[in-house]
Amino acid sequence: MAEVIRVFLVDDHQIVLDGLKSLFGETDIYVSGTARNGQEAFEKLASDPFFTDVVLTDISMPVVSGTELCRMVKNHIPHLKVLILSMYSTLPLVKEAVAAEADGFVLKTAGRDELLTALHRVFNHSTYYSSDLIPIIQEIIRGEKRFNENLNVLTAREVEILRWILKEYTSEQIALELNISKRTVDNHRLHILQKTGSKGTIGLVKFALKAGLLDG
Repeated sequence: MAEVIRVFLVDDHQIVLDGLKSLFGETDIYVSGTARNGQEAFEKLASDPFFTDVVLTDISMPVVSGTELCRMVKNHIPHLKVLILSMYSTLPLVKEAVAAEADGFVLKTAGRDELLTALHRVFNHSTYYSSDLIPIIQEIIRGEKRFNENLNVLTAREVEILRWILKEYTSEQIALELNISKRTVDNHRLHILQKTGSKGTIGLVKFALKAGLLDG
């Protein structure tokens, strides 16, 4: 039986929240709660950080936006994954999402299957950005002014595991490839995040590109 993924929905339109609930019917997605803006969402998430796995949020909302909510979550509840769901793919919005280290970004024009794929990917410690956004993200990362990232901050084993993470392997898959335990992989993943100053996989992608570990 597939593991249930608990998803917290944030959107200022009730019809969108109702539509997503209906969309997830008869899947392994369980809607753990909803909120109509980022502030309301953060208050609910902070009151019990372990009742959900993934935050699925719109960007443009009153009080606190989706990207600001993402930044708050990554700073205060870093184990939670954040997936942006938006109608818009403008450079400023995508740049905000990447800067906030959102684990994924899916356009509202996507189909049900793509959204489910994205939720599974971010739940399993990977990233998912809609294919239309990839050129924009690459350009954003290349254009950043921070360079000279040094792989020497990582051990040889951590660099090896980072390479697998960048290939979007889960901890379980990496453990099988390297013949080590999942707990060991998770410990290495935590150390890599700490040493690179990253809050999630998108941060590791940015670090790897600047360090020359990825072709740019």
